[in-house]
Amino acid sequence: MSRRQLLAGAGALVVLASCGSDPKKFALLSRAPNGTLVPGDVRLPVSIGDKGSLLQSGPSELKGRVLDANDTEIMSVSAAIRSRDMVIPYWPFNLPLSQPGNYTLRVDGDDGFGAAFQVTDPSAVTVPYVGSVIPPFDTPTVDNHRGVEPYCTLSPSPCPFHDFTLTEALDSGKPVAYMVGTPAHCETGVCGPALEFLVKSRDRYGEKMVTVHADVYSDAAGTTVAPAVEALGLTYEPVLYLCAPGGSVRDRIDVIWDQSELDERLAAFLS
Repeated sequence: MSRRQLLAGAGALVVLASCGSDPKKFALLSRAPNGTLVPGDVRLPVSIGDKGSLLQSGPSELKGRVLDANDTEIMSVSAAIRSRDMVIPYWPFNLPLSQPGNYTLRVDGDDGFGAAFQVTDPSAVTVPYVGSVIPPFDTPTVDNHRGVEPYCTLSPSPCPFHDFTLTEALDSGKPVAYMVGTPAHCETGVCGPALEFLVKSRDRYGEKMVTVHADVYSDAAGTTVAPAVEALGLTYEPVLYLCAPGGSVRDRIDVIWDQSELDERLAAFLS
């Protein structure tokens, strides 16, 4: 499978109807990319679905439990709904998991299957994760597109996060927010809003950090993966890295976020 196919499929919204399950129950869909979660404070966003479609509404809070590979409950958990300026809501669970392994999230009202997910040993994870150091890279800027056309696919105008390369941002002495995502070609429908949320946060946090955006494809047709994707070894998008000066990753937000969660995590990052 090509890197472009991986990006197109990563985070894709697929909800399977559970044969014989209670029709009053809902299916639970993990939105976390496979093979990227490491031990620590694991962020696991989920959405809910019914009869093959994602629901546009749901409980204000999901409560449940995490099971290990032996179906033994290891913790009780809850997550509030996130849906500000979004069509499809999600619930981001923050799970303190110290060991690699296979787990299942079960919540009250699910169809009996829950959402399976894996926490991977960091030595087997190819993308930068919390605690690692993000590599510097000369991302496209307004003055030098570096072969990426268009250099930003946010519509109707490019985003304001292309004045500096990632390399320059990491050398600035300030905290860095680095997003990789393509508003024009995102298969999940979340890249555009995710970048727009980051733009809206600029007035509040812009002077406290340097923000850089890199698009995913080098061409308008979306047929060639951009070098920025290869530099991180990404197999999914969008992703937002929050890094200390120099590049140590303090937080990573994968695939989906709304304005409220973004603002909360930025506030915690910059506090």
